Amino acid sequence: MHSLISFIPVLPLLVVLYIGIAYLFGWNRNEQSEKLTGLLSQLSIGLVLLILLIIDIQSLMTGHAPGHIVISQWLASGNTVIHYSLYLDALGLSIGTLVALLLLVAIRFSVNYLHREVGFQRFFMVLQLFASGMLLIVLSGNVVFTFIGWEMAGISSYLLIAYAYDRPVATAGANYAFISNRFGDAGFLFALFLCFQYFGTANWEEINNESLKQSNLHLGMLLIAFLVAALAKSALFPFVTWVSRALEGPTPSSTIFYGSLMTHAGIFLIIRLELLFVEVPFLMWMLVLLGVISALYGWLSGLVQTDIKSSLMFSTTAQSGLMLVECGLGYFELAAWHLVIHAIWRTWQFLSSPALMHMVSRPARPVPAWLRKSNFLYTAALQRFWVDHFTERLLLRPTQSLSSELRDFDEKVINTLVGQPSEQGGLSGLKLQRSVDRIGRGRGLSGRLMETVAAAFEWFEEHLILKGGGDGLIALVNHIGKYMLTIEELLSQPRYLVLLVALTFVVVL
Repeated sequence: MHSLISFIPVLPLLVVLYIGIAYLFGWNRNEQSEKLTGLLSQLSIGLVLLILLIIDIQSLMTGHAPGHIVISQWLASGNTVIHYSLYLDALGLSIGTLVALLLLVAIRFSVNYLHREVGFQRFFMVLQLFASGMLLIVLSGNVVFTFIGWEMAGISSYLLIAYAYDRPVATAGANYAFISNRFGDAGFLFALFLCFQYFGTANWEEINNESLKQSNLHLGMLLIAFLVAALAKSALFPFVTWVSRALEGPTPSSTIFYGSLMTHAGIFLIIRLELLFVEVPFLMWMLVLLGVISALYGWLSGLVQTDIKSSLMFSTTAQSGLMLVECGLGYFELAAWHLVIHAIWRTWQFLSSPALMHMVSRPARPVPAWLRKSNFLYTAALQRFWVDHFTERLLLRPTQSLSSELRDFDEKVINTLVGQPSEQGGLSGLKLQRSVDRIGRGRGLSGRLMETVAAAFEWFEEHLILKGGGDGLIALVNHIGKYMLTIEELLSQPRYLVLLVALTFVVVL
């Protein structure tokens, strides 16, 4: 059983390897090969589900789960040793079994749904990659392999959003989702660094057991980093914008990624960190606040949607927000049950949505009367509370402007100065000076703020530090230094030393 457990995340990767090699050599590029690819995909996840069910039954019979199982050493550097291990506690086994079950259902559905599709082999290869990543997220014994699974799920999401890569909307949505999730990845990496810094280990079991020995400041920093990762992955406030652009992939991938599994990965991470969160009450209230905002955003925005996939997606955001509220109130077990039931229900809804569109001929559900009566609230819901526009103006446009300016500077100024030909003809004289003057001009809210701060520092440097004529800060320091040297010379004379000694005795007496 120990050897079988080690293959749980590996079996889907073997199918990925086979599909890739077979496609490279042209063995599976016809319609007949679809059967073998579908069979191997179902077989790998079916075996994973069977292994997990056997462990579940054994755990119920013995009354305890296997816990942390070390399989092999993966990396060793000095005192730091990282193992390939699995954490098969009650939470991991429950969610892992759910993941395998829903993956098997989605794969079986996809075999018929994507029949004769040009990207059939590519879809199943990416879906198996996601299966391995998702199993690592919920079953990994340490933060390092959880992060590896985290990244595998993110890459799979990007590839399946852009499944129809000939459509600009699909590729743009994939890029937006990929970039948005990098904020969460940065938080996860920082949390990984803090785990080694504070705990000296990355094992989930040891982190939970040692949480009481850490100060609230250390736990708070660690949990904020993990919280950023969780919010980004589950598309909760303030990272709610990317998931609305991620529905361009096929329905089975939307089901698994944004209906049932990946969108709950952030909630699972917070539940896994229950023992740490309860030690920091401020962050518990932060979970409640962010959960309420996310739930209201998803609920109100979902009321005005006219297509079924968007309605289900916003409903998922609202339900994930409620799970976050439950965690913030301390009901982590309730949040786990909520996650399981919602994942099963949402899988059925997403997979049924294509058939529902053919069976139902009536228009979309009308907007509630109370919402129509409030022009502002109705408009805000239609505009998704302008979160997309705010994010674009605050982050996207300044970043694009900076990138454009750096490219122009390199093309028009640097190439001209070093004598290389410029695609835009180069600059000289007054044009060169104007081009240099435009570099670094702030655009957007954050850009103008940074420009204002830079101008303030420039004024401080010019008027107080670098100003000549004896008026600057350096001149003042030099002037004070001369007096201090004079005082030091006086105190070094014998009569003043005797006077200081006498004064010391007087003070002591």
